[in-house]
Amino acid sequence: MDVLPATDREKAEDRAVAAPCSRRSRLVGLGRPIFPLTLAMVRTRLAKSGGWPSMNLAKHIAALRRRIALPLLFSVLLPAIPAWCQDGVSEVSAISGNNAVIVVTVRSTTGEPLASPAVVKIYRNGIPNGQGTTAQGGRAIFTPQNLGEFTVVVEAPGYKTGHGEVPVPIPVKAEVDIYMQPESGSADAAMEKGGPLLAPKAKEALDKALQSLRDNKLEEAEKLLKEAMRLAPGHPDVLYLQGVLYLRENKLSEAQKTLEKAAQVNPNNARTLAALGTALSNQGKFEEAIVPLEKSLQLNSGGWETHWTLAKAYYYHKQYDEALKTSQKALLESHGKAPEIELLVAQSLTAVGRYEDSAQALREFLKNHRDNPEAETAKRWLERLNAAGKIHPN
Repeated sequence: MDVLPATDREKAEDRAVAAPCSRRSRLVGLGRPIFPLTLAMVRTRLAKSGGWPSMNLAKHIAALRRRIALPLLFSVLLPAIPAWCQDGVSEVSAISGNNAVIVVTVRSTTGEPLASPAVVKIYRNGIPNGQGTTAQGGRAIFTPQNLGEFTVVVEAPGYKTGHGEVPVPIPVKAEVDIYMQPESGSADAAMEKGGPLLAPKAKEALDKALQSLRDNKLEEAEKLLKEAMRLAPGHPDVLYLQGVLYLRENKLSEAQKTLEKAAQVNPNNARTLAALGTALSNQGKFEEAIVPLEKSLQLNSGGWETHWTLAKAYYYHKQYDEALKTSQKALLESHGKAPEIELLVAQSLTAVGRYEDSAQALREFLKNHRDNPEAETAKRWLERLNAAGKIHPN
């Protein structure tokens, strides 16, 4: 909230040009700030998926669901009738009618149901026909209104996208299992390939701690990790999860020290490096954050969250060209999961002198995300660009 009168605030912002950017940062255009951004707005948080770096992913997935493009689907193919996802509904209830039923079970490489939530989408003839999130047991149940060949696509944090096919020629129950492969450097891959083998008791404590993190039971995770640290104090997987826990608790200094130890033991683990870069960035150590974030992306090119964190580090280190390129890549790969990336793109455009493009990005944000909490920020930035004479009046 702006608390200074307009004249005083402008003077304060002019004085801020010579001061280090600690609690507030600014977008630079022609040597003066155009609009500020608080450090809290750029802090990366880890999702409840056991250490997956995220920008408040659960909130943006919920916002994305509210904006599912039903009008677009109707305009593309009006006669296509989508399936209804019976997320969490029993199979007995689903097959009680005369409709076809598709039961999708998402599994890990061990064959066990995937513990973390996954988004399941089904397509018929390339047209979206239903979407849902797995419930207990890793299942999502759909009741399609059409028959035919269906394609199943599954997305889950830390895993490669899973695919499958299921034929439904007549209205009966059809089942398909989708096996998810961990991404290189993901939390689950770190458990499998992170370094030396863990003793059975240490592994049991670590697995339980990982599940507690996924369930957001931080106190329980802390107790289990304390036991894992006692049994295997120098193991990179234990150090990694301990660092993730510190990040979740916003104990940034402790997170940095712990993740640095994990990176020393296992220097080529992409997820550890991404988490370390996040800890540094959230402390405002943007120059230091760039190195582990860049290396993480070299080891594992996927992960829009890491691209977003790196783009912010570039921006606050005044590497504006790199910030623009990386933020645009993060925006493209996020598929709308984090609309706030558009604001960083707008900042970077202003920083490189592309004021009209920045204004257009802000207008698009306001048009498409008027209910987003950052809509007022985007509006204020647009007004300042206009007041500064950087853009043509709309």
